[in-house]
Amino acid sequence: MPDRRHRIDYPRAGRRGVRRWLPSWRQVLLLAGGAFGLLVATAGVMYATTDIPTDLNSFATQQNNVFYWADGTEMARTGLVNRQDVPLDEVPGQVQWAVLAAENETFYSDPGISFQGIARAVYRMGAGGDTQGGSTITQQYVKNAYLNQRQDFSRKLDEMFIALKLDRQDSKEEILSGYLNISWFGRGSYGIERAAQAYYGKDVSALDVSEGAFLASLLKGASLYDPAAGPENHARAVERWSWILDRMVKIGKLSAADRAEYTRFPEPKPVPPLVGLNGQTGYLVDLAKGYAQSHADISPARFDLGGYQIYTTFEKPRETALTEAVESAGKKLDPDHRPADQNVHLGAASVATDGRILAVYGGPDYLKQGFDNANTVNVPVGSAFSPLVYAAGLGQGVQHERDGSRTPVGPATKYDGDDGVELETPEGPYWARDGKKARTANDGGRNWGSITLRTAVEQSVNGPIQQLGMDVGLGNVRRTALDLGLLPESMGDLTPAYALGNSTPSAIRLADAYTAFDARGRRTDPYSVSSVSHNGGDVPVEKPQTVQAVTPAVAAEVDAALHGAVKDGASKDVRQAVPDGAGKTGATQERTAGWYVGYRGDVATAVALFRLDLKTLELLPLAGVGGAAPSTPDSAIPAGIWAAYTKGAAH
Repeated sequence: MPDRRHRIDYPRAGRRGVRRWLPSWRQVLLLAGGAFGLLVATAGVMYATTDIPTDLNSFATQQNNVFYWADGTEMARTGLVNRQDVPLDEVPGQVQWAVLAAENETFYSDPGISFQGIARAVYRMGAGGDTQGGSTITQQYVKNAYLNQRQDFSRKLDEMFIALKLDRQDSKEEILSGYLNISWFGRGSYGIERAAQAYYGKDVSALDVSEGAFLASLLKGASLYDPAAGPENHARAVERWSWILDRMVKIGKLSAADRAEYTRFPEPKPVPPLVGLNGQTGYLVDLAKGYAQSHADISPARFDLGGYQIYTTFEKPRETALTEAVESAGKKLDPDHRPADQNVHLGAASVATDGRILAVYGGPDYLKQGFDNANTVNVPVGSAFSPLVYAAGLGQGVQHERDGSRTPVGPATKYDGDDGVELETPEGPYWARDGKKARTANDGGRNWGSITLRTAVEQSVNGPIQQLGMDVGLGNVRRTALDLGLLPESMGDLTPAYALGNSTPSAIRLADAYTAFDARGRRTDPYSVSSVSHNGGDVPVEKPQTVQAVTPAVAAEVDAALHGAVKDGASKDVRQAVPDGAGKTGATQERTAGWYVGYRGDVATAVALFRLDLKTLELLPLAGVGGAAPSTPDSAIPAGIWAAYTKGAAH
């Protein structure tokens, strides 16, 4: 007879019809118990095999990099989102509880998940709806920090198990801090610090409980509760704000007496205009970003993750004055009716004697022209290079014979200032590549007779400066130029044209070189960042060292010549505006660039004018730019800009 002890009695023996197929209550309990056990086992396996991701979503970790003017006011911010982390202890306790009252009042006692919320999610999913709603702050944090934003059951399960593990792994304070720093508050703001700035123009640490309650209301849906979006939003915001304060009273986190003080809705400020990279801002940001990445050990990848605060050296009043001076001069150009005014570019930079870049004009608008006219690499400096040749001669002396000794020269040393004089080397005449002897070429072919080196600098006479370069030795002149901060890659060929400025330093570097003449020969490489922090912690920034580029005596002699140029020399056109200034005009023999470089006090400024064919990147002649007569020097427009800016920057 077969053993029936382990046989399941189904269909049920001894029953007829439908009852034979209906399970007994014991079978129902057995089935339910088995299903429950299977569910528990499955949940246990899923919990054990679920790992907390090691990498946060780029969405959650991405922050703004914020750039500041030299006075500490905000200049610009870059990044995909507007975030800035703050420690939890900087968020007032009542503001924290406003968020908890609105979103998860049992946060400190729950296990990281809401079983009621999960049940509602399952019900809604079964009814054909989504799974949104009922999540704890831990679950919301997990969703934002680690998962995608889909509302499906699979994502909800991942959210639940990660939340359970995270609640055991991290403290409640760490979870709440993470939640507050990645949540969306509208107005482009992720995190409660940027929300406080966006809505109230203050740090989160300065918020009161009423303002905190409003910000907490935004967590339900910023697009629905920002009052700036319209009357309906305003009404919803007021209702939600009031409910949150009442809720705080109910859970014992705000006294009734304190609640009674908050009867007026804390109206947030109007939506501020976005601080973008238009105008000159983009050029400034590029300079500061480049310096921070190369001098603060910040890789581009780390910089892109954001969270950096970059304090620049740029002074907003000077930036405004420089921009106005350039734009005022630009109004004289008429590219629609004057071909010579087409493809005209202007660039300018101001640098302090300690190397700080104070202002830059990079172009008409960064968003329209990305390349920086103040940081060019292809515009020859022309005769604005002559003070550097003069400094080399004063500092190193000259050599007239191949094996002869070097002899000193001074401001009163005389040279032949006539046009077309043969250039000599210690070995004899300099033969050009065309097989002819190289000769000097003065502007306009003018003959000056025998003149002193100082007069040659003051009056911008090319011939003596060319010959001085040959006598000093072009390699020695190059060494002085490098000592004064010009970059090796900007150096021109060592031909007679070298002394006339075939090198292509940027306006930033040339202005920096001139600072040495007003600072007893000392100079510092230009820099644009004074300090960097990351989420409030200092990041070391390498600062350039001050060096003795030329001797104090050499600097004083060059300084005297540059002041003389303004007093009664080639730069006298700026004398009326800046009588105490010092500076030098610059032009090339090919008439492809015009410069003015000068200083007053401890600030040097270089202004460049050039025409550039953007298709071929070739420089074009400047003749007739701005309707100028053929005899007008190419330095006239840059000199006018320098004078207007330098005069205006003093007020």
